[in-house]
Amino acid sequence: MPKITMIGAGSLVFCKTLMSDFLATPALQESEFCLMALTHTRLDKMAHFIKRMVHDNGLKAKITATTDRREALKGADYVVVMLQAGGVDEFQQDYEIPLKYGVDQCIGDTLGPGGVFRALRHIPALLEIAYDMRELCPHAILFNYANPMGMCCSALGRVEGLQFVGLCHGVQTTMDLIAGYTGKPKDEIDFTAAGINHMAWFLKLEHQGEDLYPALKQRFEEPGYYVNEKVRGEVMRHFGYFMTESTGHLSEYLPYFRKNKKALDLYCDEPSFGGESGAYYKYCRMLAEKFAETDPLLIESTVLGPRSAEYCSHIIEAKETGRVFRFNGNLRNEGSIINLPNGCCVEVPIFVDRNGLHPTIIGNLPPQCAALNMSNVLVQELTVEASLFGDVERVMQAIAMDPLTAAVLTLDEIRQMTAEMLEAEAKYLPQFAGKTLRKVPAITVSVDVERAEVPVDPALAIANRFAKLAEA
Repeated sequence: MPKITMIGAGSLVFCKTLMSDFLATPALQESEFCLMALTHTRLDKMAHFIKRMVHDNGLKAKITATTDRREALKGADYVVVMLQAGGVDEFQQDYEIPLKYGVDQCIGDTLGPGGVFRALRHIPALLEIAYDMRELCPHAILFNYANPMGMCCSALGRVEGLQFVGLCHGVQTTMDLIAGYTGKPKDEIDFTAAGINHMAWFLKLEHQGEDLYPALKQRFEEPGYYVNEKVRGEVMRHFGYFMTESTGHLSEYLPYFRKNKKALDLYCDEPSFGGESGAYYKYCRMLAEKFAETDPLLIESTVLGPRSAEYCSHIIEAKETGRVFRFNGNLRNEGSIINLPNGCCVEVPIFVDRNGLHPTIIGNLPPQCAALNMSNVLVQELTVEASLFGDVERVMQAIAMDPLTAAVLTLDEIRQMTAEMLEAEAKYLPQFAGKTLRKVPAITVSVDVERAEVPVDPALAIANRFAKLAEA
């Protein structure tokens, strides 16, 4: 039976969910599960709970726990990564420093200043895991759950020989919404979704051969439906396709929805992650404070129910049994989407069987969809380069290319904000040790300044001549 290693097993919510899925899968119930976290505080609680689950359900799974990452990786067949470097305190910096400058984030873990700095904290840790895997378990598959998915998987894609896939639940949960809006059973809808993580497009939506887009688009013309997903609704109304992320996430990835109070009041005023400022940080802070006072695992049921919406257990089951499973995953673009750059991270349909992962070839996305994806891919690729080469200027340039930040701040303000975030989070940014962002002094120009003598641009001279002729 396989050895499944869980890196970041101190995650009281996510590790418990995935382990419940694994133990509810008959083909995996005799596996070895190695739980790994940096400290024993949460690790021991999680290990104790998982052992209770195994005992109470009469399973034969073997459960071990360690704070030694290399020991956990040794001989692994599958490695599940769900780390969060810096925890909720660094997340607070990701949210509050940009907000002070006027960049209002709702989730702050995928793009924007928050997403960039989360990636800068996670990429070194992910690469250490990847390099250890090449030595200790070279045939294992790495399943990445760490956000920002696009940036993290773009970095992992540069590790030669590494088998990996990034997993998210945006497609599954969006299909619930589409089924509800169109009145069709979810498991009867045929769909193709592709693009980038948190911004994949539903290129095909059909029920028994019937195109569901006319019905979905009609629903979004009705106020009662539109109000639930204003941002996704607006994007579909103007760009033609529905995508995989909710209002809270998507409002951050484009320049139209959070750049001023007018836009925020119009599109991001719903509760429950509808787009309000700092929704996800505040939720995480609430959970952290709650879990600091009580151990929820002490009262958590050990009964194994139906598996969650997460793909991971189904993928490992397919790999072990040979039964084919189709899912949407994130990996290096090697021709899957032609009009996105080779080497970037794309989210496409993937088939898995005993022989491994088989991504599908999508071809070209609709050009307007590819263009919106590219606005995010550019930030992702600059961030990865900044981390890999320890280039603080590249950090600032990545944030300057972020659509929301660029809609709100000047370049000088972006530089100041980036410098403050680099200093505040330096503890978790070893790749920039000893480096500081250079200062670009402001230049003051008075109204009566005498212009310097400069060569005349020939094109400008010709334009001026034609302008004078037109006036004459």
